Amino acid sequence: MTKIKTEKNDLWEWIKALVVAFGLAFIIRFFLFTPIVVDGESMMPTLENGERMIVSKIGEPDRFDIVVFHATEDKDYIKRVIGLPGDHIAYKDDQLFINGKAHNEPYLDKFKSSLKDLGTLTEDFTLEELTQMSVIPEGFVFVMGDNRRNSTDSRIIGLVSMDEIVGNTKLTIWPIEDMGFKEKYK
Repeated sequence: MTKIKTEKNDLWEWIKALVVAFGLAFIIRFFLFTPIVVDGESMMPTLENGERMIVSKIGEPDRFDIVVFHATEDKDYIKRVIGLPGDHIAYKDDQLFINGKAHNEPYLDKFKSSLKDLGTLTEDFTLEELTQMSVIPEGFVFVMGDNRRNSTDSRIIGLVSMDEIVGNTKLTIWPIEDMGFKEKYK
């Protein structure tokens, strides 16, 4: 009789442990972190097609963060935040200007040097030319892929609403040789 009671208690303890484990996994997966697979070449050379990363859903995106956002009902994009609310963005001669001040983008240096005499990586534009706005409004960001010649980003799709942002990502988990944190540049 005590053996049956002990077995029932053990089974009940296992069930409780599994429920707690699945509950924690659910909370972590849907509220804190989620995995993503990089699809396409728009973030090369920083991110490669097929890389697996962890997206953090904690906090607001900052300038030069790599973010994941809902581009359509069926598709999420991964891009870099270039402009924040209140910013004026412009590119001239492959140089980023935010609010009239030049900003370096060291994550693009490798790509720019590989172009040599093939022109600029990023074509000239101003925020006004793309959006008919002088500054990025509250609740929106301006995003671009690091592969500026092959990226569907804010130059094409417009500003991205903060409500559409899933989170930011810095941690690559696959492939093993690329595992680690992607640096953020300011």
